[in-house]
Amino acid sequence: MIEPLRVDPSSTAVMFDIDGTLAPIVRHAADAAIPEDTRRLLIAVSKRYGTVACVTGRPALVARQMVGIGSIAYIGNHGLERLAPGDGEVILDHRAGAYAKRIHAFASAAQTPDVERLRITLEDKGPIVAFHWRGAPDEHAASAAVAQIAQAAAAAGLATHQGRKVLEVRPPIPLDKGRGIAALLRGRRPANGLYVGDDVTDLDAFRGLRAAVSGRAVCIAVGSEEAPPQLLADADLVVAGTAGVREILDELLR
Repeated sequence: MIEPLRVDPSSTAVMFDIDGTLAPIVRHAADAAIPEDTRRLLIAVSKRYGTVACVTGRPALVARQMVGIGSIAYIGNHGLERLAPGDGEVILDHRAGAYAKRIHAFASAAQTPDVERLRITLEDKGPIVAFHWRGAPDEHAASAAVAQIAQAAAAAGLATHQGRKVLEVRPPIPLDKGRGIAALLRGRRPANGLYVGDDVTDLDAFRGLRAAVSGRAVCIAVGSEEAPPQLLADADLVVAGTAGVREILDELLR
């Protein structure tokens, strides 16, 4: 399945999600890290393939700091941000800025003492805020509280998206990883492409990659106990955890 991509690497786009794909899922998102052997393989891939990018829900600058490779592109905040290789300036979807104050005011009001007691943590991602409850003492109660936050956000005219034990409150504009991939690859039209991801947001990335390449698109899901069934069903291949992702990186280099 990978062989056609290796034949013409200069016209192949290779893209990866970060959390749960390059980096193992951890209790606190701030503690996530990419294993050094994975990073070394990704550096080697970046030197061989025409376009290499990380596509993530994290802010683009945070993602680049976490990955530690400046020579690749980053699509951050689920497509709202693009950071070109070697660039210091993030390109932000201009529509997002109009909602920043509303979103942060909503998040501040939603983070009540009761929410804090449930150990639901608030992450400021710039144009997006996220409520995390992985590792909360009572994840069931925390999940119920987050559902109420989601309802309140919708009533306030904001968009929400729920991932693996995280709720994001977003600007009410069209955004997803697929749109970010389309923007990154616009004008390049690579012959082939590969995308690897582990969550429901990566379904949009699959769609975006398939539409952006003129030839073969290989979409890979990272399997785990929390892997969304719809992602596994739509993938061309399922690998076992982040160790399986390293095997894909290694195969790209053969």
